[in-house]
Amino acid sequence: MKHIKALLIKFVMITLVLFIVLGLGYEVSFADILALSTILTVAAYLIGDLFILPRYGNTAATIADFGLVYLGLWALGDAFIEGDIPLGLATFYATAGITIGEWFFHRYMDNEILPNQNAAHQNPAPRESFATEFAEESDVSDSMAKETSKDDNR
Repeated sequence: MKHIKALLIKFVMITLVLFIVLGLGYEVSFADILALSTILTVAAYLIGDLFILPRYGNTAATIADFGLVYLGLWALGDAFIEGDIPLGLATFYATAGITIGEWFFHRYMDNEILPNQNAAHQNPAPRESFATEFAEESDVSDSMAKETSKDDNR
């Protein structure tokens, strides 16, 4: 249930940004905006939020989401949007808005959806993994003297 809530929040955020940029700015139809939002929401949630975020943290997931949304919106926009708009510029504006929202959405994901999984990127190694190995010699100068005398005898 919590993943459905997160998907819904992400879908509303992406749809709102796309409506502001593409709908109001470039008069793209709302049906095209809904189709783009649905595809981008599912792809970004699976790749950025469930795969990258728990392993690498908010910054890496936000950068990955920027690339994913930019390339995805540009490719899908070319297929879905009927009309002559500056797709590269429109895609950049929409991606910038979505990326800002993603930064805050990832914080929500870390705190509410993935609270047990986010410990991996905050504390990657248990304390026991940092052990010390002890040698037989307790004094380095004694072992150096022994090595020097062995070399002299050769």
